[in-house]
Amino acid sequence: MSATNEQVIAYTDGACRGNPGPGGWGAVLRWRGHERRLKGGARATTNNRMELSAAIEALAALKRHSRVRIVTDSKYVMQGITEWLPGWKRRGWQTAQKKPVKNVDLWQRLDELVQSHEVEWRWVRGHSGEEGNELADTLANLAIDELLAGSHAD
Repeated sequence: MSATNEQVIAYTDGACRGNPGPGGWGAVLRWRGHERRLKGGARATTNNRMELSAAIEALAALKRHSRVRIVTDSKYVMQGITEWLPGWKRRGWQTAQKKPVKNVDLWQRLDELVQSHEVEWRWVRGHSGEEGNELADTLANLAIDELLAGSHAD
C-alpha cells in the first residue's frame, strides 16, 4: 500500500491473555477504497508490546513515504509517541525517573518508522463501536487464538 497526497488510515490494536501471556496485534490499513488486514502475535508478551507492534507493523507495511493517520485505543502508545518520546531520546532512553524505558526496542523501531512518513495520531476509546478499531481488536484476538491452537497441536 502506498500513498502520495491521500492519507492512509491505519487502525491498530493489541491484546493479551494474561499480562504477560499470549498476545496478538491487529492492524487494518485503508487507502483509496482498498483494505489490508494484518495480524501477528507472540506466545509470551505484554499488552503494551502488542499495542506497539500493531503500530509498527502498520507503518512497516507501507512501501513508500505516506501520509498516515494511526487510530489507536492505547493511551500508552498515544502518550508515548506524542509526549514522552522526545524526553526519552534526550535522556538516552531513560525515563524522567532515570530508569530504562520499557520496550525500548519497539519504541526505537516505531520512532524510526515514523520518521519515514507524515504521521497523525488519533486516540479512540476501545470497544466503543469504532468499526476500524473493533476490527483491529478482532484480528489481534484471532492471532492469539491461532497461537493457542498451534500450541495444542504439539
